Amino acid sequence: MAVTWKDYETNDFFDELVDAKGKPRPSAKKLFEYIEALEPGELEARRQIAEATIQEMGVSFTVYTEEGNIDRAWPFDIIPRTISADDWKVAEAGLKQRLKVLNMFIDDLYHDQKVIKDGIIPEHIIKDSKNFRPECVGVSPPYGVWAHICGTDLVRDGDGQFYVLEDNLRVPSGVSYMLENRAITKRVLPELFEKDSIQPIDSYTSHLFDTLAALSPRDIEEPEIVVLTPGIFNSAYFEHAFLAQQMGVELVEGNDLFVADDDCVYMKTINGPERVDVIYRRIDDLFIDPEAFHKDSVLGVPGLIRSWQKGNVALANAPGAGVADDKVVYAYVPALIRYYLDEEPILPNVETFLCENEKDREYVLANLDKLVVKPANESGGYGMLVGPHSTKKDQAIFADLIKKNPRNYIAQPTLALSTAPTMTEKGNVEPRHIDLRPFILQSKDIYVTMGGLTRVAMKKGSLVVNSSQGGGSKDTWIVGKESK
Repeated sequence: MAVTWKDYETNDFFDELVDAKGKPRPSAKKLFEYIEALEPGELEARRQIAEATIQEMGVSFTVYTEEGNIDRAWPFDIIPRTISADDWKVAEAGLKQRLKVLNMFIDDLYHDQKVIKDGIIPEHIIKDSKNFRPECVGVSPPYGVWAHICGTDLVRDGDGQFYVLEDNLRVPSGVSYMLENRAITKRVLPELFEKDSIQPIDSYTSHLFDTLAALSPRDIEEPEIVVLTPGIFNSAYFEHAFLAQQMGVELVEGNDLFVADDDCVYMKTINGPERVDVIYRRIDDLFIDPEAFHKDSVLGVPGLIRSWQKGNVALANAPGAGVADDKVVYAYVPALIRYYLDEEPILPNVETFLCENEKDREYVLANLDKLVVKPANESGGYGMLVGPHSTKKDQAIFADLIKKNPRNYIAQPTLALSTAPTMTEKGNVEPRHIDLRPFILQSKDIYVTMGGLTRVAMKKGSLVVNSSQGGGSKDTWIVGKESK
């Protein structure tokens, strides 16, 4: 069938491509007209080409189930999401501001803790954080930066305003899928890249390499950089291998590295040990060094933390960065921006209720059917309650969890997440809810991807966009040039 936009209903949500009158937004005009002009069945044919391309390129992710690990082809929607360059200019400035402050905050926590002494954030919030690492106290990584790679999740509410939903500062994933989505879209909709001013994204891996190289403890022209992966059974292994290959660096597992008597890290090679300067680690803190953390971990490298503490190797992201990845800390970020920079936040937070506060807790318990409740340190959409889609039994379980450990839970209003046209299994186009994960890099300089990974809830009415929970993704186009 052919796509006729007159049948497309935005259902009172802010749609990224189509306005409330059924007209294309300026950034989507050429895409809108292109899709409408396609012959019946042509868009479906392009979708099938995209699926075949995904199979051919081996783009996959792993889902953990009770039956075991399942490798699945990457779920991809062919219709891109568009954002105007002027809208993006504001978002980019807000993302840079936010990561700069988060790194100042982390550095402060592991040194003077002025933010606590000045009463900006309560001491117990940090003391009770499962991601505060005493082993990091007093360590000073290059440039004072702890989180070198950040994936910040943005949403647009009914007003069309970008809001920060959460910051991912431990081992954020998804950037390889952002890059692959663009490669697939260029194959199946090549004409649009000739007609429209779509901003490129393919420089990400060179920016990532430069970000990592700037951390090298040795002042040498070609520092040795490696990507440390837990191995092929990790859900993000495709990404680990992809990024290593794109940067031209070695992909290693823990047993490929060792810490020698000089407290430096070496890689085993056929030519003998080779010193490693920078490790882009994709393993959680507690598993990277059995000498410092979990004694039984076989994923890490014994002595790695000792080497890092002495400044002999750089770790990205640094251990302990996850202290700012806490959804309770998230609620304080606007205050942290005012405190450290004496600026107003460019990107607002979503309204957040802290269950540890009695007044907030009473409100949350009385409104569980209307709110989204999240644990402080889970990721991937796990452990959440989406109130409007929950049962009385679900709500009772969460009420119990909140009462037992109020520090561990926050709640937020159920957002009217923006939508974007998405192909259904029937071959027609309907709105589906989306979010956006841009990636921000920081070491010597700060860089923001031109757009990011748009994640889409493939089920009608669903607000859950995580691939592990049945979501998919789209290519993200920043269209046009910024006005001066």
